[in-house]
Amino acid sequence: MRYQDIRLHDVALHHHSAPLPDVAAKLTREFASIEGLVKPGKRIAITAGSRGIGNMALIIQTLVSEIHKRDAQAFIVPAMGSHGGATAEGQRAVLHAYGITEKSVGAPIVSSMEVDCLGSTEGDPDIPVWMDRAANASDGVIAVNRVKAHTDFHGTHESGIVKMLAVGLGKHQQAAQMHAYGAAGLRDHIPKVSKKVIESGKILAALAILEDGYDNTADLAFATGDDIFSLDSAFLERSRRMMARLPFEEIDVLVVEQIGKDISGTGMDTNVIGRMGIPGQQDAPPHIRRIVALDITPASHGNALGIGLADITTRKLADRIDWSATNQNVITSGFLSRGFLPIVMDTERAAIQLALDTCGCTNADALRMARIKNTLDLSRAQVSKALLSGLESPRHYGGPPPFNT
Repeated sequence: MRYQDIRLHDVALHHHSAPLPDVAAKLTREFASIEGLVKPGKRIAITAGSRGIGNMALIIQTLVSEIHKRDAQAFIVPAMGSHGGATAEGQRAVLHAYGITEKSVGAPIVSSMEVDCLGSTEGDPDIPVWMDRAANASDGVIAVNRVKAHTDFHGTHESGIVKMLAVGLGKHQQAAQMHAYGAAGLRDHIPKVSKKVIESGKILAALAILEDGYDNTADLAFATGDDIFSLDSAFLERSRRMMARLPFEEIDVLVVEQIGKDISGTGMDTNVIGRMGIPGQQDAPPHIRRIVALDITPASHGNALGIGLADITTRKLADRIDWSATNQNVITSGFLSRGFLPIVMDTERAAIQLALDTCGCTNADALRMARIKNTLDLSRAQVSKALLSGLESPRHYGGPPPFNT
């Protein structure tokens, strides 16, 4: 089969849609539940992570404004483990790429990799618990994060405010320690570390963000103390029901326009592509024979963790990889194969052609091929005839193809 002979159909993919009509107004109403904790003259640290979260700059800006209205001071702490090359400058740059600057949110950004030890967890293993030094020196921390399924493991608490308290606020020191226990260790030990962080008395509150299947902010809520755990698990269940997925069980070739740290911690969301890339962790549908990654987002700053989940990539993407930042993140995670470089082809066309040649399908009419922008934006796709026939009421786009060709 020749790539130029394959016809792909431009279609809309339907997911759960529940956008908040006014994100700032919702946050302002919710803030009333914790305003008594924000005392005049106090310095409040607000966490900001390394994920591409819809309306994140607006949420941080509104939160800063509400704190200032109570005559308190606010500052931003990058809380992202080893991301940004595990450097203070790199983590500040990650926030800037998301539009989170001192000017845009109205508060200083205090970026440092220095941490303080808060003690250790009880039982076996005895895990030291760390917190960003600037956050620990504040009068209270408001942890902010989106809650959704994790790309390494599944459990009661995955990627959300509970994880932010442990791996995010603990910076590279905590991230390296936690990942040393593997996927199962992350699942089992993150809640223990987070509980110790809450018991330190430094966590004023946590703000959970829920997104719908189109990455719109669908809900916001605050929690304090141990209620943080129940809010996190409740939002996780809602997120699972809303999460956008590819509506196929089997795919011969999946072409992904972009990978990136702003898209997923693993470059491509493992919950979307079905590949975990971790020994002992079972893959799930869709079962994809060949994944082609064409490019990396500018906001990734060359961090290509997750490139190893692809089978084939392009010279363009490979040349944009910052191996220092990538290796730092991959080694910290402990899942080394996710940083392996796949087969590199000189052009996008050559990369896709190689996938077609090696996917095991020789009949163009039977070929199950899809092309997406990235695993975060699944609002539309290009699909082959064999996949199109399996879609319920596909809505076609007119005009030129929505993706590069």
